[in-house]
Amino acid sequence: MSVSSPTTALTEINGLRITEAVIGEGIPLLMLHGWGAHIDLLWPLASRLAPLGYRIYMLDLPGFGASDLPPVAWSVHDYADFVLAYLAHHHLDRVHLFGHSFGGRLSLILGAEHPEKLYKMVLADSAGIRPKTPLLTRIRLTAYKTLRDGLNRTGLTRLSDGLRLRYNARYSSTDFQAVSGVMRETFVKVVNEDLSAFAARVKPSTLLLWGDQDQDTPLWQAKILEKTIPDAGLVVFSGAGHYSYLDKLPDTIRVMDYFLKQK
Repeated sequence: MSVSSPTTALTEINGLRITEAVIGEGIPLLMLHGWGAHIDLLWPLASRLAPLGYRIYMLDLPGFGASDLPPVAWSVHDYADFVLAYLAHHHLDRVHLFGHSFGGRLSLILGAEHPEKLYKMVLADSAGIRPKTPLLTRIRLTAYKTLRDGLNRTGLTRLSDGLRLRYNARYSSTDFQAVSGVMRETFVKVVNEDLSAFAARVKPSTLLLWGDQDQDTPLWQAKILEKTIPDAGLVVFSGAGHYSYLDKLPDTIRVMDYFLKQK
């Protein structure tokens, strides 16, 4: 099987055109990509797992890759509902679930709210735990919001807009700056929600894969998830970053295949 690039197809779900790729035969496994990513970044893993007896489903989530934008700013819960619609579209009653980063956020919600749809979950460098905000950053943000709101109340909206643009350009994340319009609003909704309470209600057995050099979702977040998810185990890949499943691809395949096939 070629591992260079996936063969994709267009499908329509809830009025949105979605790019997807489905490969292999056997145990159903749904893969969810991270923020700003797409099917191509799942393909190295999927193309090597499929021959081991999996039927793997991948999609560019709305607003990513070649899929349509969501009609309005979505929350992580809207994305989780869309994943359920995707499963229904393919008549999938139950699947294994792999989620990387943003895909891990969706997995935490699905594992808590819809455990009947899942056998087991594998979360790689998952988002969902609120990062620690330094004191200086909190002070700066409070000062910015106070000044912005004051300008708006006095009708100085042009100055307020200019202040917002300068603040975002200097202090916002690269993920925030990389998007605009509905996806920028979506990003704000997504990153501001702490999913710790959902993690505590996850029912499927969960494998956590993490890079000890991950700077986006640091290892301390993995350790919180390991303690919070009722049935979870953590595998740490030495020297790997936020895309630990790609950095340590052979190890990921071996560990995932063993975990998913255990009764």
